[in-house]
Amino acid sequence: MEKSSLPVRERLIKSNKTRLNGEVRGRVLVTLCAIIMISATIAITIFLSTKGLQSFIKNGVSPIEFLTSTNWNPTDPESPMYGALPFIFGSFAVTMLAALVAAPLGIGGAIFMTEIAPSWGKKILQPVIELLVGIPSVVYGFIGLTVLVPFIREHVGGLGFSLLSGTIVLAIMILPTVTTIATDAMATLPKSLREGSYALGATRWQTIRKVLVPAALPSLLTAVVLGMARAFGEALAVQMVIGNTRIIPESIIDPAGTLTTIITLNMGHTTYGSIENNTLWSMGLILLVMSFAFILLIRYLSSRRKI
Repeated sequence: MEKSSLPVRERLIKSNKTRLNGEVRGRVLVTLCAIIMISATIAITIFLSTKGLQSFIKNGVSPIEFLTSTNWNPTDPESPMYGALPFIFGSFAVTMLAALVAAPLGIGGAIFMTEIAPSWGKKILQPVIELLVGIPSVVYGFIGLTVLVPFIREHVGGLGFSLLSGTIVLAIMILPTVTTIATDAMATLPKSLREGSYALGATRWQTIRKVLVPAALPSLLTAVVLGMARAFGEALAVQMVIGNTRIIPESIIDPAGTLTTIITLNMGHTTYGSIENNTLWSMGLILLVMSFAFILLIRYLSSRRKI
């Protein structure tokens, strides 16, 4: 009996060793992936911070002038000016306006799919959302350039290349992000909230407006902030429709410029290490800081959701 059971025991021991070796390899692999991700993030942050501060430390550009001046003319040999306020304003303006458009549409679509018509709502809206996600940004920009810009020029006013054009294009681009996260937030709410509200005599709309939306509000705000983070860093589609001017727009139909558009337009025409090139890196540093701000805001909203 002992001899016959010996091979079985050896197979069990070998199986346990193989399982342990597999667990060790898996742990090492995922740890290595995590280290690479963390190292890449730290390296990008250090590199961009170093390059972004060169214009202030090495070239003597005033940070106050850079952030508050409205004059941008770095190629003037006599008195170059490096005021990035028009581009900072343009980035914030187009992002906020796009969020104001996309937030009610995305949250409304999420409520429709989860509360109004959950049986067939997703069958209609889900493919539409997936289609919008799969469209490249250059296609959005090209459609905006050939359809939206002429329409605004003829029916609204101005040149067509405007803050309004950039807002509409960005709103459509971030709409899938807002809708998807908002849908998940509404779908994960416990059924007891709905049942308790209905038991007290509330209608479906009263339940949605006074119970479900307040309960899911942190997650809904997270969806909007993620959409804003997506919009703030968009370059190509906005560049094709916004006009790319160096002045602060006075109205929504005036052309404008953003940090991303001015970087993509000018980076290839500057000499590496020049003062103009370094100021463009400084704009990139502003984008990085804003990305960190969005992440911190999202984590704050997520902590509220857990509470």
